[in-house]
Amino acid sequence: MTKIYANSGTHLFLLFWKASYSVMQYDEASVARAGFSSLSDFAVLEVLLHKGSLPVNIIGEKVLLTSGSITTAVQRLEKKGLVRRERGAEDGRVVLVHLTESGRNRIEEAFALHAADLDQLFEAFDESERESFAALTRKIGERAARLM
Repeated sequence: MTKIYANSGTHLFLLFWKASYSVMQYDEASVARAGFSSLSDFAVLEVLLHKGSLPVNIIGEKVLLTSGSITTAVQRLEKKGLVRRERGAEDGRVVLVHLTESGRNRIEEAFALHAADLDQLFEAFDESERESFAALTRKIGERAARLM
């Protein structure tokens, strides 16, 4: 059996994987506490809150959903009255998604709760550690993308 050495690529990956799994569970619980049963619904509303109205396909790219999944999520949110869709004025093939007033109120409140939860999680890091963490995660993400 092959031994996994401390700080080897395998060891670092396992640490990263386990930590990311725990962080995602914490994130999903936070989103649920904010009143959402679906992480994808929260993510769609959040991207619209911060980026404004966007085409369906761009939202899908930003929240890491496939074409079919983003369409289903937008339809679900539309049925709840949280978003509305409209064809682009210049290009009728483009479908823009907009927050409704109800959707904006809902995500603003939920995002504030969620942001407070994430701030609490990352209180484990001081400011210097936060800067290092941000730089290191960007660096490994960019390297992985280049090596694919």
